[in-house]
Amino acid sequence: MIPGWATSEGTRAYGARFQDRAAPGHFRPAQGLWLSSIGIGTYLGHPDPETDTRYVEAIVCAVTSGCNVIDTAINYRFQRSERCVGEALRRLFAHGFRREELVIATKGGYVPYEGDWPADPRRYIEEVFLQTGIARPEDFVNGHCIAPGYLRHQLEQSRRNLGLETIDVYFIHNPEEQLAAVSREEFPRRLRAAFAALEEAAAAGWIRFYGTATWTAYRAPAPEALSLAEVEAIAREVGGQDHRFRFVQLPYNLAMPEAALRRNQRRGEEWGTVLEVAEDLGITVWASASLMQGRLLRSWPLWLRRLFPEGLSEAQSALQFVRSTPGITTALVGMSRAVHVEHNLTLIQHPPMASEAIRTILNALRTSR
Repeated sequence: MIPGWATSEGTRAYGARFQDRAAPGHFRPAQGLWLSSIGIGTYLGHPDPETDTRYVEAIVCAVTSGCNVIDTAINYRFQRSERCVGEALRRLFAHGFRREELVIATKGGYVPYEGDWPADPRRYIEEVFLQTGIARPEDFVNGHCIAPGYLRHQLEQSRRNLGLETIDVYFIHNPEEQLAAVSREEFPRRLRAAFAALEEAAAAGWIRFYGTATWTAYRAPAPEALSLAEVEAIAREVGGQDHRFRFVQLPYNLAMPEAALRRNQRRGEEWGTVLEVAEDLGITVWASASLMQGRLLRSWPLWLRRLFPEGLSEAQSALQFVRSTPGITTALVGMSRAVHVEHNLTLIQHPPMASEAIRTILNALRTSR
């Protein structure tokens, strides 16, 4: 497996490769690294060789076009997406890119299966995880598990799939799956055990940071929303002040702006948005589903559309909104075709929108909801 991890010097050097192409603000400091404002995701697509080929080409195109954040998950396309990332990395490293320039993230939680749906998913879980003692039956909730032994097993498999000794960011994938099935008292215990296992993995050099990649957890109305402050407190409990829980991933786009609008998080004696609380806690936020329903821009009034730079497509404008929102470090975009990568990454030539323009858009979204 390839040794090393993303470093401050390496990610800064990566940014220097694009100093003549990338506008100021495309590369952003976070957790001692320099991250591109657009990252490539690998979620969608059929589990077939043709899609594999397109993903490898798209990832190579992304890195050579100014994107040094690559996001995947072990269950995406039944482990095939992780393996595509691994193949793309091998090609990139053979052509002069270095491990320390790239930030590689993956996730664990959902049962990934192997290559495609098994004939009997229940039997697969029984044979692979239960009979081997990796996890207990009560640890699984709707094909989801965050038990320490399970996470260690999944992390080791992800390292093999990616061909990397060290993964930069390891996310617990949608922990709200557990919260939907266990008590509010049991959930923190499960999360604490999972965080302890990931702190051990960081100490062993398997990962550099960890976080939570969520869908509804931090966007739900209070009091149903998961408290980011309480989650961070669990990390401090198990890892001390230098804990490695430093990243959060959540949906944010023109149709799902709750992270910037919904004040559902305790912030001292008051309430704040998850983006505000993340900034208070020193946690880096990545937006997922950045282009979901970007077509909504068509129905906006002309004065609002004029806030975006001229010449941008609807998809580019929607992506520009996400990457320009204060508190969002990287906007992740699922891209399985090089042509889509080339189109979206021309956006790095544009600086982020002014915060005043973003506030105007958010106010318009607030009044339209």
